[in-house]
Amino acid sequence: MSSTTETAWQTYKRLLAFAKPYRMLLLVALLGMLIEAAAGMGFLALMSPITNNLVNPEDINPWMPLAVVGLFLVRGVAGYLTDIGMGKAARSIARDLRVRVLGKYLRLPGQRFDNEPVPSMLVRLGSDSDQVAQAAIDAMKVVLQQSLQALGSLAMMFYYSWQVTLAIFVLAPPLAWVMNKVAKRYRRISHRIQESGAELLQAADQTLSSHQEVKIYGAQPREMERYSSLANNNLRLAMKVEATRSISSGMVQLIGSVGLATLLFIAGHEAAAGRLTVGDFVAMLMAMLTIIPALKQLTNVQNMTQRGIASAQRLFLVLDAADEPDTGTVPLARAKGKLEFRNVTARYPGQPKPALQDISFVAQPGTVTAIVGRSGSGKSTLIKLIPRFYDVEGGQILLDGHPLQDYKLADLRRQIALVGQQVTLFNGSVAENVAYGELSERSPEQLDRAIAGANALEFVEQMQDGMNSQVGAKGGRLSGGQRQRLAIARAMLKDAPILILDEATAALDNESERLVQDALQKLMPDRTTLVIAHRLSTIEHADQVLVMDQGRIVERGTHQQLLALGGLYEHLYRMQFRESQD
Repeated sequence: MSSTTETAWQTYKRLLAFAKPYRMLLLVALLGMLIEAAAGMGFLALMSPITNNLVNPEDINPWMPLAVVGLFLVRGVAGYLTDIGMGKAARSIARDLRVRVLGKYLRLPGQRFDNEPVPSMLVRLGSDSDQVAQAAIDAMKVVLQQSLQALGSLAMMFYYSWQVTLAIFVLAPPLAWVMNKVAKRYRRISHRIQESGAELLQAADQTLSSHQEVKIYGAQPREMERYSSLANNNLRLAMKVEATRSISSGMVQLIGSVGLATLLFIAGHEAAAGRLTVGDFVAMLMAMLTIIPALKQLTNVQNMTQRGIASAQRLFLVLDAADEPDTGTVPLARAKGKLEFRNVTARYPGQPKPALQDISFVAQPGTVTAIVGRSGSGKSTLIKLIPRFYDVEGGQILLDGHPLQDYKLADLRRQIALVGQQVTLFNGSVAENVAYGELSERSPEQLDRAIAGANALEFVEQMQDGMNSQVGAKGGRLSGGQRQRLAIARAMLKDAPILILDEATAALDNESERLVQDALQKLMPDRTTLVIAHRLSTIEHADQVLVMDQGRIVERGTHQQLLALGGLYEHLYRMQFRESQD
């Protein structure tokens, strides 16, 4: 069942399944709650004899005050057990959800990352996971504690006078009606608050990540206005929650006060008739006064519960999404590298026009295929189909004679090394970034050769800790050329039969480009290389050049053949590459 169609109760039951590994902790906490409730009942039971003894001083029992202290000591220890058991279970569930949701995101198709911004994903991993834990455990703790407290007080009231207690029960239906209305309103607003929080985080991320553009174009007032508008909307929704909580809490206390007044009236009548002692009346009064704050707490916990359920539904939308298709069975240790596109069509979801249409070509092992074209012609889409970040809509892509879908995703992706224009480095050391993922099993000698082959050794040796030097978040301590050479070192260390270069030198200065091009010349031999070309130096030695326009291959041939043809390639060459040639 999709989480979008689940009722709140179905979502909550599903959520409780995450608590199963922590049954023992929860049982200890439940035992603590039962002891707390029993101690509370014991205290109420003592109120009647203590009060009656005060009316008749000669009957005073000196052990009774000590019994009161003992009950509260027991209650304190039991409360500690409850808090520790529930607290650890709640935080453990939040951790489990974070790990599972992140793992799920890493198994989702590429389209998911086009449709959902990363800040929204971070909200799910952060506040949503915490609020789910609050709904699953923290709210349950309040509900059980206060319910047991209220039931214990009610049991004592029945014990002293069932007639008076039944008379107060007429207040139960209006109380239930209030709590039901509050629950629905909380759930409705909570969904909107979570979405608003994601929008806030996304806006802040976009503004702070682009702070240079914001400053240079004087866009601070516009960005502040946009962020303030989103913050005001979030505040308005939060105030709706506060207003709902306050009004509902006030109504519950009003209903409780009516019950208290009823108790005073009926109990007074019973006491006058001799059916209720002074001590019994005081004990019933204290029991009633204990029930009212318990009911208030139960109303207030609606906010926590409903926000948690709203967050759970958002998390379950991720967990219920379909993984990347991975049904391949053909074993693939190391591919020869023959890539064949047969009449391939690809389309992004929701787009009427295909991104690629009727693409056919063969890339033989040991050859270089350059892909050129105007921006938006489909070059990047084409290469994303090879590691199956996206799947084709029509036609086939074959590797060594088998459709890509015949191989397991992990096996297929082991055959591919990718060096892009935007290099991805992680907050760690140089060595950790080059020997990344499965490459961490490679020997130190292989790592050294890869860094030297990528022309990265000269700047790595100058860093304070050499290969153990930290590169900073997203490689922020390195220049663009240095980051690019580490990406090439990573590709060298992988030694995959298929190499994809996505405008790998487009954003570099001449000196950095020379070093990177030299590193690429060492990396490319004996592989099937596909290059999205930006600079002439990569294209003129390619075995074949594919010229793309509006998702189609419109020309193909070698550099010299296409220049002689005098078509789109010759136009692009004249417009884009004249500066490089000069």
